[in-house]
Amino acid sequence: MATIETLSEQRCLGGVQGFYRHESQACGGPMRFALYLPPQAAAQPCPVLYFLAGLTCTEETATIKAGAQRLAAELGLALVMPDTSPRDTGLAGATGDWEFGEGAGFYLDATQAPWSARFRMRSYVVDELPALLAAHFSVDIERAGVCGHSMGGHGALTLALANPQRYRSVSAFAPIVAPSQVPWGQKAFARYLGEDRRAWADYDACALVARQTFPGTILIDQGEADRFLMEQLRPELFEQACAGAGQSLVLRRQPGYDHSYWFITTFVDDHLRHHARALGL
Repeated sequence: MATIETLSEQRCLGGVQGFYRHESQACGGPMRFALYLPPQAAAQPCPVLYFLAGLTCTEETATIKAGAQRLAAELGLALVMPDTSPRDTGLAGATGDWEFGEGAGFYLDATQAPWSARFRMRSYVVDELPALLAAHFSVDIERAGVCGHSMGGHGALTLALANPQRYRSVSAFAPIVAPSQVPWGQKAFARYLGEDRRAWADYDACALVARQTFPGTILIDQGEADRFLMEQLRPELFEQACAGAGQSLVLRRQPGYDHSYWFITTFVDDHLRHHARALGL
């Protein structure tokens, strides 16, 4: 059984907010994650919500800024915030560019050298991390939802669409819904996955929903004052793809809100309740 190093644990709203590190087989080195266990975990395993953060973020970002613990404690929902990529990889080009490499793993399994040795975030989030959580904590990984912001919203949508057996619910804040069609995704995918765009479709929410819908309603919040809206996010493309595929989607455009965590903390309770309903809480 893999071992976990406890970096810190604090009492929070009757539960425990912890930060942890372990050796990852998927990512070929140490990985960090945050876990909030609500008070109910002392009596029984709790369902899990994974929150995937965006470019430049770490396991601390949403944990500290989103303000999700208070309602999670009331609902009995465990919150898992993984890091956004492996760190200290030593790979040339892995640092110094906020849109690629460390801090920008895009929740995919890279196929191109040298990235394929370390950047395997899909395998990490979908398979390795849940197994680790189940072995060490009072969580019910069979009752799981996934949420994310920006690059993490892309991750949440693509992981759920590609693995509907793993997640019972999905939502996103300002997600990159069509990475194959926008600069952020094109830059990362060409290096992680190669120039053959057929491989990109496995990590593109618009392409995935056309293949297989998610058995539930997808909730998305998008700020209308988001400076990345027109060039990088393009929610209308996913709206069109869902309509064509018959996918149930609630896309809420929020006037005046930007891309920041002030936007997320405003609507995070709605997302937690969305997941709680699907997880039977």
